[in-house]
Amino acid sequence: MKKGIHPEEYRKVIFKDMTNEYAFLCNSCAPSNETIQWEDGNEYPLIKLDISSKSHPFFTGKLQFVDTAGRIDKFKNRYGKNLKK
Repeated sequence: MKKGIHPEEYRKVIFKDMTNEYAFLCNSCAPSNETIQWEDGNEYPLIKLDISSKSHPFFTGKLQFVDTAGRIDKFKNRYGKNLKK
C-alpha cells in the first residue's frame, strides 16, 4: 500500500438503513454530526443509509419500492405532458 494516502483515524460507526431500521456497527472514517446509542450502551457516530443489504433487491430477492426524495413525482411533473401523447 502507498504511504500517506489512507486515513489514519478509523473509529466505530453505526450505519442505519432508514427504510427498515436495520443498523450495524463497523469501523469507518466517514464523517458524521449525529450520534446514537448502541446495544452495548456506548454512543457512536451515526451514518444514515437509504438502502443496505437488508433492503436491496439483489440481497433480499424481493423488489421493494423506495422513493426517498419523491423522484417519481418530480419525473411525472417534469415529463408528464410528454407521457400523455
